[in-house]
Amino acid sequence: MQGLGELEALVMDVVWNTSAAVRVRDVIDHLEDGREPAYTTIQTVLDNLHRKGWVHRQRNGRAYWYEATQSREEAASDALRILLESTGDPTSVLLHFARGASDDESKVLTRGLKERKR
Repeated sequence: MQGLGELEALVMDVVWNTSAAVRVRDVIDHLEDGREPAYTTIQTVLDNLHRKGWVHRQRNGRAYWYEATQSREEAASDALRILLESTGDPTSVLLHFARGASDDESKVLTRGLKERKR
């Protein structure tokens, strides 16, 4: 999936923070940055997010309903994996990160590795 622009990221925040599928109007009503963009602007953003694979949509009557194709955590994990792969030496980057991890981060990493082994 391609990266997100500023408005796309704001729209995805609304989609991820909502427990059910959303319409364009729902997104406009839940934007938290004080903006009230035009309906067609958000419609275009959601269409672009659909084209990029970030959301899927289903037509219900005259409106589309949108849902995220993956959770925020899955999307962040995919982005980190792509970033690691782009470095040319992901092993060194991971080791460097692990050495600089806080105690809490180290515990989370250890827990994740134990869960992976199961």
